[in-house]
Amino acid sequence: MKPQNQTNILEFLLLGFSQDPEHQPMLFGLFLLMFVVAVLGNLLIILAVSIDSHLHTPMYFFLSNLSFSDIGFISTTIPKMLVNIQTQSKSITYAECITQMYFVMVFGGMDTFLLTVMAYDRFVAICHPLHYQVIMNPQLSGLLVLVSWFISFSYSLIQSLLMLRLSFCTNQIIKHFYCEHAQALTIACSDTLINNIILYILICVLGFVPFSGILYSYSKIVSSILRIPSTGGKYKAFSTCGSHLSVVSLFYGTGFGVYLSSNATSSSWKGMVASVMYTVVTPMLNPFIYSLRNKDIKKALRTLGAILFLSDKFLCFSILR
Repeated sequence: MKPQNQTNILEFLLLGFSQDPEHQPMLFGLFLLMFVVAVLGNLLIILAVSIDSHLHTPMYFFLSNLSFSDIGFISTTIPKMLVNIQTQSKSITYAECITQMYFVMVFGGMDTFLLTVMAYDRFVAICHPLHYQVIMNPQLSGLLVLVSWFISFSYSLIQSLLMLRLSFCTNQIIKHFYCEHAQALTIACSDTLINNIILYILICVLGFVPFSGILYSYSKIVSSILRIPSTGGKYKAFSTCGSHLSVVSLFYGTGFGVYLSSNATSSSWKGMVASVMYTVVTPMLNPFIYSLRNKDIKKALRTLGAILFLSDKFLCFSILR
């Protein structure tokens, strides 16, 4: 009998990391901690950039957008996982799965483009410092971010619409902790050839092209730094790129590991751990990487802390009166 489209009533099952009830409290606590740290850390970066006029530059404008994207990235997957652990349920409805899949692709794509734009910003700052203010003007910075959001929303919509044309059988199991696109394709009852072709084309275009742009930018940056005569000048120039390079290595290293390895569409533990690295750990670590290596961010965070402290004192004083 030919499988019928059951998507109106279909629920998927997300297997997650462990079936053992004894492991669930530990997983819940671990992922809740990472979620809270990631959201608060990125929110502090956004607030620090907003309140400090010295940080109203293209580099920190891109950083605040990256923090916003990271909040969306981790908020798309972890809350549902925590709810399922707490309720001892592994189900996710068809509509929730497609929605989760869509926003994972949106924010994942946005991270990719923002890291590329930030690499270009560092390229202009180091290789063409005298023309930096002219080239990286507010109009261009805003346009780059706007185009990045547009492409991310567009390609995610295309992928989601292609998923809607597929038929799924009942009681389907997604061997992951969220509705991962490649995993969902493996459980479709209908032909997924077009979906797989579009998926790999988009991975190449939206993965390798931005990554190639980053590599090109840093090849020029390294070449320019090596021509600087003083050791202090070289260190200062390289220090402005260190944080970004760390984030790029973590994000692309784990992301490519997921989609290019033989485990990309399997239920392997390594595949899920790699997914956790770029969907959870990377958004959590980004605020620490940028704040610990950046004096301007540290200063802005101290200012933000002082403002919050004084606001709290004023509120307490007003209540006591």
